[in-house]
Amino acid sequence: MPIDIDTFEASSENDLKHRGTNAEQVLSFLAAHPEQAFTPAEIADETGVLRNSISAVLGRLEDRDLVRHRGHYWALGDDDALATYTSTRSTARAMTDRFGAEDPNEWNPTEDSESEDN
Repeated sequence: MPIDIDTFEASSENDLKHRGTNAEQVLSFLAAHPEQAFTPAEIADETGVLRNSISAVLGRLEDRDLVRHRGHYWALGDDDALATYTSTRSTARAMTDRFGAEDPNEWNPTEDSESEDN
């Protein structure tokens, strides 16, 4: 999402760093407060994730056992699932740093290249 030039000029390098995906922002926030549970609105306000997106983000994280909820409150999820997620993300980032970003087009060859193999 673009920012206006006044924001660009007035912001520090740290203010303009990439903050990660919505899911990463939510997990980071909840991990910083492991002894508390929050409403979706509170999580959205604290993370900057749009309120109309927060329910979908929380739902996807819950499907992976990374967050849990009871009533209208959400908290950090299962320790084992979080450890697996953290390890996987760390490995993926290290691979991207070392070998560069992947091109999804290389994952699904076109029909032309399939017909050449036959």
